[in-house]
Amino acid sequence: MQKLSICITSDIHGYIAPTNYRNMIEENMGLAKIATIMKKIREQNDVIIMDNGDFIQGSPFTYYFAKYHKEQTSPLVHIANRLNYDFSVFGNHEFNYGLEYLQAVIENSQYPWLSANILDEETKEPFFGKPYLIKETAGKKIAFIGLTTHYIPNWEDPNHIKGLLFEDACTSAKKWVKKVKELEQPDLLVVCYHGGLERDPDGGEPTEALTGENQGYQICQEVEGIDILITGHQHRYITANINGVTVIQTGNNGQALGEISIEWDGGAVHSIQSKLHYVDEKIHTDREIFELIEKDEKEVQEWLDQPITEVVGDMSISDPFQARLEEHPFVEYINLLQMDIANVTISCTALFHDQSPGFPARVTMRDIVSNYIYPNTLKVLRLKGKDIKEALELSASYFEIDDNGEIAINPQFIEPKPQHYNYDMWEGIHYELNISRPIGERVTELQYQGEPLDLDKEFNVVMNNYRASGGGNYFMFQGKEVVKDIPIDMTELIADDLLNKEKLLAKCNHNYSVVKK
Repeated sequence: MQKLSICITSDIHGYIAPTNYRNMIEENMGLAKIATIMKKIREQNDVIIMDNGDFIQGSPFTYYFAKYHKEQTSPLVHIANRLNYDFSVFGNHEFNYGLEYLQAVIENSQYPWLSANILDEETKEPFFGKPYLIKETAGKKIAFIGLTTHYIPNWEDPNHIKGLLFEDACTSAKKWVKKVKELEQPDLLVVCYHGGLERDPDGGEPTEALTGENQGYQICQEVEGIDILITGHQHRYITANINGVTVIQTGNNGQALGEISIEWDGGAVHSIQSKLHYVDEKIHTDREIFELIEKDEKEVQEWLDQPITEVVGDMSISDPFQARLEEHPFVEYINLLQMDIANVTISCTALFHDQSPGFPARVTMRDIVSNYIYPNTLKVLRLKGKDIKEALELSASYFEIDDNGEIAINPQFIEPKPQHYNYDMWEGIHYELNISRPIGERVTELQYQGEPLDLDKEFNVVMNNYRASGGGNYFMFQGKEVVKDIPIDMTELIADDLLNKEKLLAKCNHNYSVVKK
């Protein structure tokens, strides 16, 4: 019996050391711990190691080096080179630092990056040159096709994807699976898709809006000839079989390593098994890998601990749900800052995740990046009042009335992936959301400067670039005039503002309310 293990990382998001960067406590996460599991598997079997996207962005570590040391090769690449990765797939967040930075990452990688559906806008050929890879082991030929969610233009700064065309991932899968089978005649065909499952893998019921962001289930159903589908993007932990295709997804931040175990009995495939190796307290940090970044890690930690200003009052967040239900001083600060920078009177923002700590009494860079975890910039859109009302109705769908008659989070914003970042809170308008009413009819008060908001009048509104592009199904923002583009990371804008403030006053005008009547 011949055996092979395909080891899979996905959505590492720049986490190498076992830390969340909010504190100095070691956690069960990070590529340095995943490396320990990898090496153990390598001792037992022939191994192919791959990454399924969102590798180089997502942590204060990656932000620091992309922002302040662009001339250096990303430390993530050094780690992947040392671990002998065989190839990588592009994730949507690979583009967050711009094409120039990404091209440098590719050039310094000692392994290829695969992309069949990211095309040159002019030639319509794969922009990065390598749509698939053939690996031969134990006399067997395995084909790996790389795909990336084609929804990227709905989120990304257009300057970061200029000249690129994102082909529908399922359409591309059909084309390339057929082509690779004819040209290469592989013994096994693997599609590596930085995208997730839009339906329940067992029953097929939709688990999210069918926008095209995730097409894994569709690919399994419609594309003939796939043996294995490796997924990502959703940060879920999945081992499944869909229409005869072995499917896996490995979570995020290096909390689990995926393994596809393949056995051949003579010429035929005997078995294909998927397994997740979770990082737990028994998994130690690989010293060889950690030593590669030890100096860099120390530098980042020192940068994170730089004191910036002091808070007068309380801006800490102990209950993120309550901070969304009733306006919080931290949220108001972000909105007011956006309004000041953009010179407009209306703003919206979100509390991105449930680990947002707000600001303590003494604010450091660590506190800024712990709250503002994305490399967002700002845009000012010209919207009509009806667009604002429609956006508020979408935000109001974040809530529901639970079995006890209390306001709670709509499960659709929690499963299959937490999407707290898609609930916006607004400043510059006064509004009320009545959660007892049906979705789409919950905005019961809406005023601007003391008068009812004119739904036909135009307003300039500042928001982050993700939301301005329609991200989070805010389709009412798509195609709207961009009055102003502010291409500076919000973390930098926040730091610059706080450095100019000896004291930061915690205040809140309570311009909105979420009620049940």
